[in-house]
Amino acid sequence: MKAVIYDRRGPAREVLRLVDRPVPEPGPGEVRIKVAVSALNPSDLKARSGLNASAPLLFPLATPHRDGAGVIDKVGSGVEASRIGERVWFNQILKQHPFGSAAEYTLASAHLAWRLPEAASFADGACLPIPGVTAHAALMRDKPLAGRNVLIQGGAGGVGFYAVQLARLAGARTVIATVSRDAQAVVAREAGAHAVVNYRDADARQQIEAAAGEPNAIHHIVEVNLAVNAALDAAVLAEGGVIAAYASDADQQPRVPFRGLNPKDAIVRFVGMSAMAETDRRRAAADIIRLLEEHRLKHHIAARFPLEQTIEAHELLEGGKVVGKVLVDVAAI
Repeated sequence: MKAVIYDRRGPAREVLRLVDRPVPEPGPGEVRIKVAVSALNPSDLKARSGLNASAPLLFPLATPHRDGAGVIDKVGSGVEASRIGERVWFNQILKQHPFGSAAEYTLASAHLAWRLPEAASFADGACLPIPGVTAHAALMRDKPLAGRNVLIQGGAGGVGFYAVQLARLAGARTVIATVSRDAQAVVAREAGAHAVVNYRDADARQQIEAAAGEPNAIHHIVEVNLAVNAALDAAVLAEGGVIAAYASDADQQPRVPFRGLNPKDAIVRFVGMSAMAETDRRRAAADIIRLLEEHRLKHHIAARFPLEQTIEAHELLEGGKVVGKVLVDVAAI
């Protein structure tokens, strides 16, 4: 099979190679997937570029990308044979094996390969695993959102784009998204944000408060950069509010503003896809599948590349100017 690999960390053009590799065999509890579409996430860039350069590669050769969509063509022991032929969208825990989705075939734990409804394309499915499940977990594990004000920091990003939609679908009173430039504002509005605020504006706090209707009236915040935004989050959060943080600047250690959050009896939740409770993952997948079947989710795809141009896909996402999902088309299925 054709697969993209790297055997050391570094720039995409220096370390990524397209090679022929043996087709992998699924182990116990695993499924093998013929990949249609592979999706890039920021975590894939960090794993390849060497953000944590001191950490050794877990395998001599690794194939990048944790997310994708395709068709199950073989199952390991303990997995129902009836799943062969099933269309799936999937996420991988690459600590278990080196087979990412930038290859014609890959492996995934059976419980991380979720049914893809016929109503959704493989591209739709590939967009969803990390961003969609993370957005769901950041929103749905605390108080109900109906009638509440929700702030999505980074509302045009991979997670933010779905978080805006899910908050709207959950009945939030007002969904406010922050962005840093006009192109992102367009995408956040496309997702359904009631209001969009450029977080670089000097009066960003005042704009958020105006959209919410009063000061200290944001009940739930989905946070993409806790290190930078913690003070603003504390300032606009309502009493009993929730900050659900799934990311932060790599070179900064977030300082939680205790004096700003303690009097509000606030909850600061950290959202991690890999360590997420299986019950939360299953609930997220079930809700996303239902919304796909009902044609109620939008997907914003910025660019698509063939497998042979995976390097270009990495470089585009790494450039930081693209708004939307970057996909790699692997095979027509």
